[in-house]
Amino acid sequence: MKALKFKLYAHKRNRYLKRCLHAAGVIYNYAIALHKRYYRIWGQHLSCTKLQKHLAKLRKRNQFWQLVGSQAVQDICQRIEKGYQLFFKNHKKGARPPSFKKVKKYKSFTLKQAGYKFLGENRLKIGKRVYQFWNSRPIEGIVKTVTVKRTALGELFVTVVVDNKTEPTIKVETSRIAGFDFGLKTFLTCSEGFKIESPQFLKQSLSKVRNATKKLSQKVKGSKGREKARLHLVRQYEKVFNCRRDWFWKLAHQLTNRFDVLCFETLNLKGMQRLWGRKVSEYAFGEFLQILEWVALKKGKLVVYIDQWYPSSKTCYHCGHVLESLDLEVRRWRCPSCHLENERDGNAALNIKRVGSSTLGVGDVRQAVPAISA
Repeated sequence: MKALKFKLYAHKRNRYLKRCLHAAGVIYNYAIALHKRYYRIWGQHLSCTKLQKHLAKLRKRNQFWQLVGSQAVQDICQRIEKGYQLFFKNHKKGARPPSFKKVKKYKSFTLKQAGYKFLGENRLKIGKRVYQFWNSRPIEGIVKTVTVKRTALGELFVTVVVDNKTEPTIKVETSRIAGFDFGLKTFLTCSEGFKIESPQFLKQSLSKVRNATKKLSQKVKGSKGREKARLHLVRQYEKVFNCRRDWFWKLAHQLTNRFDVLCFETLNLKGMQRLWGRKVSEYAFGEFLQILEWVALKKGKLVVYIDQWYPSSKTCYHCGHVLESLDLEVRRWRCPSCHLENERDGNAALNIKRVGSSTLGVGDVRQAVPAISA
């Protein structure tokens, strides 16, 4: 499966898609209200099948709802069902059930098997209208879904999910395996001896974001000036997002060109965000890993994760001695067993590489014995 994203041309007929998004938001909120009412009356969860049947009957009587295709309505029901299943599974961890959304900010609807048709080149028919998009890449494979998305700037995009039925072969060579340690001072530390610093795009643009936020707060609610200020603020955030994402894609290609297997430590990013706040959010390490996994899969490379609780920083790579405790401020430490000095992040990256390699069975990954004993 592969997702391709295309931007629609700005045109008057795009108002129809925005009306469809508005109708989809109304249907979504109505479905949430039905769920709450059903549970309040019967004390049970409303199944997805019952909800789809009920909304199908209402859709026949409501002309505005008919702007949204029947399969898009089914997808809305499936989204809500998935949200409730995740809530039932993780409510003890603080998960919340699906809630109402502002109709004006409702983002997307999805068409699966019907309701759309590609007319060649850059033309797409949705419903009874034809739209043009920026055809930046060919659509190869069987189209599974078409999703219309609206950004905070009001721009419309089409995301096409295709099944190209090609599975790249993964070739693992022992000499091209590397471990990476994620840190707050350095974005990535590689076991091969180099470090990658984050450009920190949000920090560079923080003054512009603050000025835009201040100007927005000074505008009268509902005025054209406030909407103009809001769009200016959104553009500042979108610029940061695009710069960071572009850097992630380039870095993912650089690493996958150099290594066949990339080993990482499983991290509790939500816990780290509670402790260190904006800096963890700015690094967006989870987003980078998603991009890296996609690029690695496309090139036939492998991304390996080791256990979250493995003490990679506290374990001496040379002799295997594990420290009882190691403060975060300590960047270099001397092993009490072999008396060799370890650099915290570099030592962790070497341990991550060794443990990740041992799960693959790619040759001799035994711990090296020092030639001179202490």
